[in-house]
Amino acid sequence: MDKVKTPSYQEGLNELRENLSNMLPKEALDVFDQDARELEHNHTSPLKLREGDTAPNFSLSNAVNETVNLYDVLKESRAVLTFYRGTWCPYCNLALAQYQSILGEIKKAGATLIAISPQIPDESLSIKEKNNLEFEVLSDNGNVVSGQFVKVFKNGEKPLETMAQLGFDFDSFYADDSRELPVPATFIIEKDGTISFAKSEGGDYRNRVEPAEIMDALKK
Repeated sequence: MDKVKTPSYQEGLNELRENLSNMLPKEALDVFDQDARELEHNHTSPLKLREGDTAPNFSLSNAVNETVNLYDVLKESRAVLTFYRGTWCPYCNLALAQYQSILGEIKKAGATLIAISPQIPDESLSIKEKNNLEFEVLSDNGNVVSGQFVKVFKNGEKPLETMAQLGFDFDSFYADDSRELPVPATFIIEKDGTISFAKSEGGDYRNRVEPAEIMDALKK
């Protein structure tokens, strides 16, 4: 059986950027890019929990409104938690699709992959179906869980206005009107609750933890 090739997020990002430059008006892309640069400047150390810390337990609803409890998962396997923004975010879709492509390897390494965002369950279901995701996608209304792991920030007015002009109703993706999002980050949690890997590429949401880095950390 052929070994699964681990995708490169950077290569995927280059391709995505080319597609976005063809799909979006330059003015819109410029607004989003400026927003990403400002977030990079404002959130240089977004992690609230680090390697060696104990992960807090939580229970969240999945895409079909079933409850998933972290410590119940840890009874059976390690956990890979990845925090993302939403279905509307092309960088989130790219990252989650790439993580899906290494899901078999993650399972072989004795881990369960879980993605978390503040979106409502319907939107979690939407991103699952859109990217054929076979792992749990959980809804963290109000960023109650995300805020314990990473910094949470209020989305800027300019990108929100630009999204609206492109036909996206940002608030429809969420149960509250806080407009708050987590800085994307990924954690590996051992069965005893200890965090063995914690990484964010910072406030610039265009950058994500490489699939190869996750696999390397799981194999340690």
